[in-house]
Amino acid sequence: MNDEKINEVNSHENGPRRSGIEKEKLYPELSRRRVWVFRILAAIIMPLMALFFLEIALRLIGFGYPSSAFLRWHVNNRPVYCSNIKFGWQFFPPKISREFENFVIPEEKGDCYRIFILGESAAMGEPDPGYCFGRQLRVMLHQQYPSVNFEVFTAAMPAINSHCVARIARDCARLKPDLFVVYMGNNEVIGPYGAGTIFSPLTKNLILIRISIAFKSTRIGELITSIAGHMKKSPDQWGGLNMFLSKQIRHDDERMQYVYSHFQSNLEDIIKCAQKAGAKTIVSTVAVNLKDCPPFASLHRTDIGDKLKEFDKFLQHGIELEKAGDYNNAIASYLSAAAIDDTYAELQFRIGQCMWNTGQFEKAGEYYKRAMDFDTLRFRADSKINQIIREVSDKKLKDVYFVDSVNVFAKASTGNCPGYELLWEHVHLTFAGNYLLARSIFERVADILPKIIKEQKSRETIITEAECVKRMAYTEYDNFRLTKLNLDMFNNQPTFKNQLYHDEIVKYWTQNLEELKVRTGPGAIDNAIQQYQNAVKLQTDDVYLARRYALYLWQTKKNPTDTVVKLSRYIAEQIPHDVLMLNQLAEIEYRIGDTDSALKRALKASQLNPMNGIAHYSAGMLYEKKGQYNKAIKYLNKAINLDPEVPLYYKSLALILLNDIGKADKAEQIYRKGIEMVANDASLHFNFAMFLKKKGQFEEAEKERRKAMALDPNLIHGGNPK
Repeated sequence: MNDEKINEVNSHENGPRRSGIEKEKLYPELSRRRVWVFRILAAIIMPLMALFFLEIALRLIGFGYPSSAFLRWHVNNRPVYCSNIKFGWQFFPPKISREFENFVIPEEKGDCYRIFILGESAAMGEPDPGYCFGRQLRVMLHQQYPSVNFEVFTAAMPAINSHCVARIARDCARLKPDLFVVYMGNNEVIGPYGAGTIFSPLTKNLILIRISIAFKSTRIGELITSIAGHMKKSPDQWGGLNMFLSKQIRHDDERMQYVYSHFQSNLEDIIKCAQKAGAKTIVSTVAVNLKDCPPFASLHRTDIGDKLKEFDKFLQHGIELEKAGDYNNAIASYLSAAAIDDTYAELQFRIGQCMWNTGQFEKAGEYYKRAMDFDTLRFRADSKINQIIREVSDKKLKDVYFVDSVNVFAKASTGNCPGYELLWEHVHLTFAGNYLLARSIFERVADILPKIIKEQKSRETIITEAECVKRMAYTEYDNFRLTKLNLDMFNNQPTFKNQLYHDEIVKYWTQNLEELKVRTGPGAIDNAIQQYQNAVKLQTDDVYLARRYALYLWQTKKNPTDTVVKLSRYIAEQIPHDVLMLNQLAEIEYRIGDTDSALKRALKASQLNPMNGIAHYSAGMLYEKKGQYNKAIKYLNKAINLDPEVPLYYKSLALILLNDIGKADKAEQIYRKGIEMVANDASLHFNFAMFLKKKGQFEEAEKERRKAMALDPNLIHGGNPK
């Protein structure tokens, strides 16, 4: 067949061949732009589809945790929302994540006025949330409007800042709020996405921060964060302010402008959340300790150069004069140093202190305030933060109301300078401070309540602080306990030990503690129990007061009476996610012989909060009592991994390995690991000495015994390792 014939056959089989021009006319090609649009869409849609299916798959296999602030539960067959223990995992490594104080919110709102308190540790009520201003506000409202059901929930958390609070506010807005009360601003620099944080770093673009927060709330985000957490070592223990000692930020650092801008945007978004939910918002400035809180750190201006030596000369001369009590000349020397660098926080505070000592209280306040603003460890809401709060409030936004707590605290303090009479340290409020804040907020709330509620007012005067003390069972024993906790912090934490005038601060709190010792006396615990009983009778509907009573009874008496057992079980039913109460119940029920129930409590606590070492320890010891040694070892190892500085965990695990399993080599490894992690525990050294003695290692046993006795000369144990 010749070529002509072949072409003829092909033309019949495949159709007539067309030239390029003919093809273009009959089958127009997609334009280059359309092709690229298709390629880009494919490049975007395909990965998004893959991520979508991965997210679904992770949820189906049960990976990750719910990231909303509240989780749906049932209490007495009634749907409720409980605070999410794992909410903070989005912002902190799980091992050191912060938590809400437990609360339960009925899903069905009913006929009530619902208030959410938003903020950080100061709003939460640290060092004891039981006396926070939100709880005092509730007492005030119920006293003046006894026929009205006021629900007040403190949805605050330590160490967070406005980025986290804005996230919480969105979840609160879904629960039919009537009012938001916003008291935040202390952690803007050190909290997540702040300029001085050790957690999620500052990003200049707020949209990127919000995308990051949204992404971390997905299961994929949780997976990536978990992998990154394993690759990057995070602290095993929460170190408080000490974790930020290397994160000094001057007031004129350019990053501060982004901190302030983000704070304002987040505050405005919180207000918008409330508005969309039909709720009002009270925004408050943040009161801090000016008079009794020296700056935590100071940095010179960057261009001080050769002038530094001259500055130091004036500063040191002023310090010598101040120590000699020559305050006026000390001020003169300090002012000479200020002419060289007036942004050095320590210098500003020293001037304020000298002026205070000469009776110039108003002038002293100005310098205390400058010291706070120039403090380079920025643990307090500075003047700019409070200025932003005022400016946002001045915008006359719908249903937004203002409380100037800074001004309220100033008026209640000598020389307009708040100090230890209202604050424990730099920002956390004493009972008196919480009362003052609650009263200020209450007065604003009373103004904006609906008319139908105002008409039900049964009392004209606001409940006094003394009445609040009585109704909330703030006992002398509690005051003593919190004062001791505060003194221990000043004595032991580097952040506070590094402050100016540290010796004077310790002396002040030591004297307070000694006075409280005299007032409390041997009958303090029984007196406190009586006060709790009276308070519970006055407020029969306050489950959180009953909870504190149950905890107090057990912690002070350690006696599993019928009252303690019934009350603890009642609280566990009403607040089902309360890990602290579950741990207490596990111990109580074990003591009364109900080991099975005790184990269920401990296991539930460990499941609710996998990062709670005490729950794992309790489960381990209860498994040991039931003879299930492998499970006991598993849970005790988890407890050690979570809390590696608790000597009891090592001792308990070593004894199980030695006595129940007969693995002396493993027990020795645990002892040595414990001593490496907790070298200053006398009983751990002594137990190890006893172990070594039984093995015949008398020389090393004697060394361990000597270490134990050196750490605790009063340690009394029968026998000598040698």
